Amino acid sequence: MDYETQERRLPTKEEREAKKAKARWDAEQNLTARKKSDDAFQANFERLKAERLARESEGKS
Repeated sequence: MDYETQERRLPTKEEREAKKAKARWDAEQNLTARKKSDDAFQANFERLKAERLARESEGKS
């Protein structure tokens, strides 16, 4: 059985730069989404904390 081997083509400089740029863009998008998610979580946490403290102060009065 004869198998033909394919030679692996090395990417050009432009292809490497495009891949790097896309990876950077993807990372920036993921960081933006993560920050938005973290900010929403923090805001909700603070809101719930304030509500809990208000309930506790009403119960002690």
